[in-house]
Amino acid sequence: MRLRLLLTPLLFVVLPAAAQELRIPPVDYPVLPPHAAKAEGFVPSGWRIEQQLRGDLNGDKRDDLVLVLRQQDPRNIVEHDGFGVSPLDSNPRMLAIAWSTPDGYTLAAQNHTLITRHEAPNLSDVFEDGDGVSIARGTLRTTLFFFSNAGSWSTGSASYTFRWQDGAFALIGYDRSSMMRNSGQTESLSINYSTRRVRHAEGSIESDQERVRWETLASPRRWTLETVGDGSAFEPLASAQDR
Repeated sequence: MRLRLLLTPLLFVVLPAAAQELRIPPVDYPVLPPHAAKAEGFVPSGWRIEQQLRGDLNGDKRDDLVLVLRQQDPRNIVEHDGFGVSPLDSNPRMLAIAWSTPDGYTLAAQNHTLITRHEAPNLSDVFEDGDGVSIARGTLRTTLFFFSNAGSWSTGSASYTFRWQDGAFALIGYDRSSMMRNSGQTESLSINYSTRRVRHAEGSIESDQERVRWETLASPRRWTLETVGDGSAFEPLASAQDR
């Protein structure tokens, strides 16, 4: 079951009644400076650091910098009289990665699509309620959490693991798990993009047993931080022709 199939119908079920009241303002994302002496130097006016990590991501034995930045514009906090959270804080986030240098940091990447903006009041904030960003063994991992208070019984998470290689943050691992809160049924999907092995599992919270099947990833496409797009809508098994 793909997250896109879970989440997209939900928006159509819940939001039309409030469509005239809920207005999510557009955002112009700033371009971050190429260099900064410290983390605060990458923070644009009207934004703040929500999460800050340090760790070696390019193998040079220096602690690189990872920032999750969030806009602080009161216009993005939207009151509405429809179903779900109100006011809705739709302030978006940006992920910034910078290499450590002897005199500070050099920007390696910035991305505002992977961490989905909170625009649907019946859905949870994918970042605020999840595990956020982490660094482990030279890789960068971002986890998004999915929960609906109406329209679906499904809850779960999706994790993206990136490694710096060939001049980009390549997606080397994808892990997704979901549970139906009404039935207790569980599903998980794990993809190793390096070995091209895919693991599917189905089970129940009432049992430790799972039905597992394996397959080989059909598409040869190489995904990166920039090409994954919206983390809530990513289809990890889609071929290049399907995108």
